[in-house]
Amino acid sequence: MIDKIWCFFIIISVIFSLLNGNLENVNQSVFSSINETTQMAINLFGSMCFWCGMIKIISETSLQEKLKKIIRPINKIIFKNLDERSASYEHISINMVTNMLGIGNAATPAGLKAVEELEKENINKDKLSDETIMFIAINTASLQIIPTNIIAIRNSLSSENPSGIIVAVWFSSILTFISIIFLTKIYLKIRRKK
Repeated sequence: MIDKIWCFFIIISVIFSLLNGNLENVNQSVFSSINETTQMAINLFGSMCFWCGMIKIISETSLQEKLKKIIRPINKIIFKNLDERSASYEHISINMVTNMLGIGNAATPAGLKAVEELEKENINKDKLSDETIMFIAINTASLQIIPTNIIAIRNSLSSENPSGIIVAVWFSSILTFISIIFLTKIYLKIRRKK
């Protein structure tokens, strides 16, 4: 669907540029945006490699257990029916820690494994379990302490203060996280009554 929307916008842009005699400007903006995007991807590549490597190291050391202990009180409130020794709980913890570090791309594999494990435990295969719905919701909300990707993007775009958005990210991230838990719990209660 999104590819059709983009194609529509591109076709409309070309038609309007032809009608207004600005086709040269469209050509220049297309090629300059390709160059800028490529340069930004190259700049982000190093940052992503570093943080993905850090997550790999964390997952193979005792630091992972320490980070899981830090978020255990939050997980006990959110996932009351989940066994702490289960594979799904471990993947959820890794996903949450990675999201807190602001590296959503590195959190994706753990998130996919968490959903896979949660659905193995799901008795009713016709619909998602409450835990899966809650996990998907909080994963989407993505509580962040260090917005690594955003800082890397701002740095690649030559921002004077790339980390200047941290307080705003904390405020919006915590507010979104609490709101999504509250709304999802209401939704799950309504769903159980049906």
